[in-house]
Amino acid sequence: MLAAAILAAGESRRMGESKALVVIQGRSFVEHIFAATRLPRIGVTRIVLGAQADEIQARLGLDPSLIVINSDWQSGQLSSIHAAIRSLPAGATDGLILCPVDHPLVSRGLIEDLIARFDSSGKRIALPTYRGKRGHPVIFHSALYDELLAASPEVGARQVVWNHSQDVLEVPTTEEGVILNLNDPEALKKIAASGAHALTDTSGKPSGGVRNY
Repeated sequence: MLAAAILAAGESRRMGESKALVVIQGRSFVEHIFAATRLPRIGVTRIVLGAQADEIQARLGLDPSLIVINSDWQSGQLSSIHAAIRSLPAGATDGLILCPVDHPLVSRGLIEDLIARFDSSGKRIALPTYRGKRGHPVIFHSALYDELLAASPEVGARQVVWNHSQDVLEVPTTEEGVILNLNDPEALKKIAASGAHALTDTSGKPSGGVRNY
């Protein structure tokens, strides 16, 4: 069994409102990711909230059993990863899929393929690539939980990826959404103007920042 963690605890200053609540293609960012991770192999889902947690829960009507509150959200995304890991039932999960809320345009099929490749490869880390650029979501084997908990706040989960460079499976995809970091209104405008749904190759440049592992 795998766990999925939707990381949505940040303040979203650049966006001007909580990214968890931003709507694109008729659904909020959180709803897009939640739907994409509804897969048989994923037995545990955690939605990590911090800033504006009460408003997000109320507006989206989220199941309280899925929610993890990160009271230390101001320390950065790694603190949300820690909160997710510590909320998991001990010894019950094979790995954790980390889904940043600002990367909502990934499909269920992509995540399903990423999981299948992770399971068959024997690698401890799996991530998608689009035109050679690493993106999200990323799967970490449960054997790496302690390293994630011990990672440097300045570097975050990337430190674990770099420390295991020979144990990383890159899964190429035509879905540009894996590298689309929708963290400000300008990125959203570019997506809307392109008329593309960003779930497949639009043959254009990424609309928004790219955070590479």
